[in-house]
Amino acid sequence: MAIKPRDMAKMIDHTNLKSTSTVEDIKTLCEEAQEHEFAAVCINPIFVPLAVKLLKDTSVKVDTVIGFPLGASTSETKAFETKNAIKNGAREIDMVMNLGAFKSGADDLVKADIKAVVDATKAAGVTSDIIVKVILETCYLDEDEIVKACEIAKDAGADFVKSSTGFGPEGARVEDISIMRKTVGRDIGVKAAGGIRNFEQALDMLDAGANRIGTSSGVTIVTDPEDD
Repeated sequence: MAIKPRDMAKMIDHTNLKSTSTVEDIKTLCEEAQEHEFAAVCINPIFVPLAVKLLKDTSVKVDTVIGFPLGASTSETKAFETKNAIKNGAREIDMVMNLGAFKSGADDLVKADIKAVVDATKAAGVTSDIIVKVILETCYLDEDEIVKACEIAKDAGADFVKSSTGFGPEGARVEDISIMRKTVGRDIGVKAAGGIRNFEQALDMLDAGANRIGTSSGVTIVTDPEDD
């Protein structure tokens, strides 16, 4: 893919999901996102109101996580989290799939869990479309499982499938992103996240089929020396 580092900004969710993140950390994240015109900031729900305030009248969206990082919350809890996040101004939702249910073969439960979040975005009463991304945590899945998880997410109405939380033993892998894209086709998005720290890694993910990158290294990526 012929793309320069600075041209990648609109595909980056500039991310800070650390448990130790401070208000100053989030302010810095939002300042960087505005300066480089990233697609979104991805933050924990507690910081959504602050980010919305800081990014008012900019093109940067506020993205937050639901059922994070384990995906083991009840569907009712995830739906409530989603409605609350949207009420606070979030416009993109990254939810973690119920991995335990998936590994147990409870496909209907997994689909219902995702659909509960999708339906919650519609019930929130906002006029703009809310994007739902489903985090599969691919480091725990084999190829067949990745395919099945993608199919379930797509059938449940998700807008994106996403590789990783960044909290697992391994993040995004090129081969997994390729499988995800081949499975969902061009109907929905693919977000590569986890361990992407430089331009070359990000470019590899785009070449494999991703159209969104989740990373805490957004500034490093878009200011790569190759752009000189």
